[in-house]
Amino acid sequence: MANSNSSPLYERLEHKNTMHKVMEFIILFLLLSLLVYRLLSFSNHGFAWLVAFLCELWFTLYWVITISSKWSFVEYKTYPDRLLQRVAEHELPPVDMFVTTADSELEPPIITLNTVLSLLAVDYPTDKLACYVSDDGCSPLTFYSLVEASKFAELWVPFCKKYNVQVRAPFRYFNNDAIPSSKNSGEFKQEWKTMKDEYMKLNRKIEDAVGKSIPFDLSEDFSLFSNIERNNHPTIIKVVLDKEEGHSNGLPRLVYISREKRPKHPHHSKAGAMNVLTRVSGLMTNAPLMLNVDCDMFANNPSVVLHAMCILLGSNENQNEIAFAQFPQIFYDGLKDDPFGNQMAVIWKYLGHGIQGIQGVFYAGTGCFHRRQVIYGLSPNNGKLGNQELLKTFGNSKELTNSAADALRGETKCPSMLLKSIEAAAYQVASCEYEYGTNWGRKVGWMYGSTTEDILTGLSIHNRGWKSIICTPDQPAFLGCTPTGGPASMTQQKRWATGLLEVLLSKNCPIFGTVFAHLQFRQCLAYLWIFTWGLRSLPETCYAALPAYSIITNTHIFPKTVSTSTFNIGGQGRRLGPPNRKVRQLL
Repeated sequence: MANSNSSPLYERLEHKNTMHKVMEFIILFLLLSLLVYRLLSFSNHGFAWLVAFLCELWFTLYWVITISSKWSFVEYKTYPDRLLQRVAEHELPPVDMFVTTADSELEPPIITLNTVLSLLAVDYPTDKLACYVSDDGCSPLTFYSLVEASKFAELWVPFCKKYNVQVRAPFRYFNNDAIPSSKNSGEFKQEWKTMKDEYMKLNRKIEDAVGKSIPFDLSEDFSLFSNIERNNHPTIIKVVLDKEEGHSNGLPRLVYISREKRPKHPHHSKAGAMNVLTRVSGLMTNAPLMLNVDCDMFANNPSVVLHAMCILLGSNENQNEIAFAQFPQIFYDGLKDDPFGNQMAVIWKYLGHGIQGIQGVFYAGTGCFHRRQVIYGLSPNNGKLGNQELLKTFGNSKELTNSAADALRGETKCPSMLLKSIEAAAYQVASCEYEYGTNWGRKVGWMYGSTTEDILTGLSIHNRGWKSIICTPDQPAFLGCTPTGGPASMTQQKRWATGLLEVLLSKNCPIFGTVFAHLQFRQCLAYLWIFTWGLRSLPETCYAALPAYSIITNTHIFPKTVSTSTFNIGGQGRRLGPPNRKVRQLL
């Protein structure tokens, strides 16, 4: 190391939350009391009473799981400045950054290029970074946008680092027409205006290209996109930016990838795209750490990579235990009071920090830094030597097998320039037939078998005994856009609920991970909390419908109360009304 410094790169802060725990147990006691009462009174009631009992039993079990998941509330505070004092820039590990997009209509290219620009401009040595963009829609618009964005990046990245710009996605930075008041120098004002003009030109180019049926001349680099179909096309790999040897102050490498798709070959959606990115990047750069983000989630904190390094490089113990560092999903310009629950505040603010005290937070599919060794199937404390049985699962590409062996041994051999042999191997590993006869999607890479490949992949990592950490810097690391309408939110949540149930009802159920693998029991309960998220609607709907059912059928689902009206007349208490007690049923 460049400098010896005893100060830790992060702090683990444990919160006792005594009063919260007391209240949670009081609620649990009341729920158990209600269940006991229903059991003792069961013989005197009918169907509605039984349904109420079953619903309340579910609520009680779910509350027990919630208490267990939230019990060990832990936060981590990172110190990037200490990292830079302890480790020289040339000693920092390389990072491969993955951006995934699938549809240029639903995910406009202007959004994708802003995400890419924000990643290219992060505070990290540029020769240690490489950005790979996966375009599952094989859209010439996306490729054209990246080419134009790479030209703008030559101006944008130096500007951001010169003036320490905090928000490095241009569409957010220039959202306000006013020049930032914190920098009043004439030079800055002039450069700010120039930069905004250049971005507006870029924006108009993209808008013009989107508005045309044939956006540009399909010649030279664009000729590969002529006469192709979205789900039936060959592999296209284009190096948009390539760093020059010896020039560390340039721009990170930028690579466009559209994997091969054929109608008769399953493509496994995002998980398949991530595995192609992993293989291609393993050949080109083979960085030991990988960041993946969705195309609509830009880097909002320029020090995001340094924050992740504080976690992943914090100690030797971390390197043997921590598989990935997850940043919360936070969205900008959301609806007031978040009526559709898109911000997922319960998971990130409460449950996530509780799970962090067990084995760690779930993998959320975006805003996450992974160790390549872990994605390649390595288990904790396996040492640096790769398992020969694992190496046989990477496919018949000799180049990929060699790079995987280097990664599993902790070695990084990155060519300064893209060689023809590597380019040919990259096309091979991106083909739709490459994974046949391998363990990609089963034991290696992103897992197949669910539309929520992120949760499933994180579960497989935790099953091997790894841990994870949620990193929450003061300035949000990533910001994304979220559905603003009810139908769009419901469609997204339906997909999540379906994918979670697919995992719960399969051989990947977390219960099996606890019995046969290395998943801790309380971590299993935490996974059950999220996997049963879609099932919650059934008992909640039934319980909400019971009062109406009771009125219609003249039954009751809650305990009776007895009230007697008594008035004091002439010093003597007299009961008014009929001699029998008046019973008021509470619905």
